Amino acid sequence: MCTTCGCATGEVKIDGDDAHHEHEHVHADGTHHSHEHAPGAAHEHRHSYAPAHSHAPGLGAKRMVQIEQDILSKNNAYAAQNRQRLAARGIFTLNLVSSPGSGKTTLLCKTIELLRGRQSVTVIEGDQQTSQDAERIRATGAPAIQINTGKGCHLDAHMVGHAMEKLELPANSLLMIENVGNLVCPAAFDLGEAHKVVILSVTEGEDKPIKYPDMFRAATLMLMNKCDLLPYLSFKVDAAIEFARRVNPGIEVIEVSATTGQGMDDWLAWIDRQAAVARLAA
Repeated sequence: MCTTCGCATGEVKIDGDDAHHEHEHVHADGTHHSHEHAPGAAHEHRHSYAPAHSHAPGLGAKRMVQIEQDILSKNNAYAAQNRQRLAARGIFTLNLVSSPGSGKTTLLCKTIELLRGRQSVTVIEGDQQTSQDAERIRATGAPAIQINTGKGCHLDAHMVGHAMEKLELPANSLLMIENVGNLVCPAAFDLGEAHKVVILSVTEGEDKPIKYPDMFRAATLMLMNKCDLLPYLSFKVDAAIEFARRVNPGIEVIEVSATTGQGMDDWLAWIDRQAAVARLAA
């Protein structure tokens, strides 16, 4: 069970590669599991589920809080390793998070297209099943690797670290991580990214930021996507921004449409600006 939302976590595969070496550890979503992998290779996880909620037999609330803290601590250690490796090569990394159907992949494809010739982009794709999104990314000419989490509800830093080992990440490039569609679990898991970018589609409710505050609190930027559809919807833009800033007063907001190109220049300028800041700090 995931300690954040309670969903079951299943098999994890990175682009379907076979695995060779086996060891056991506590997964960042609250499960104990063993898995096999060759050094630097993709791996397959076999999970056994650990109690993670207040109704779990034999575990009190205090003990469960400690377990969750330990799990996040382990994840944060992996994330710190990822961040150090990325910073050493000047690789600026963004973690794109949203609910399903927000248009993340379409927006990402448009971003890669607009950056062609200006910035090298590599993508790590996270989904429960299929490699369709990674195939869409590869069709743009950008290298992409797929992580399938099975029943898992988010990527964690350990998965991302293994994916990074399989990718040839150019120095001073841009790494985009498209997380599993979910506004709950990914908020708690640092992957080693510079920033979380939350995508809110105008086809969703404008109250999402206050329904799922942890995600919007964790994000540096909110991309309000599919703005070309606003004339056909009752979505209240001002209310969505007000709700987002109620939980995160410092969050930046850019209104975009991957279809018409609205706001895309502002989005690319934000990437350039934040990448320059990150590389200077590193």
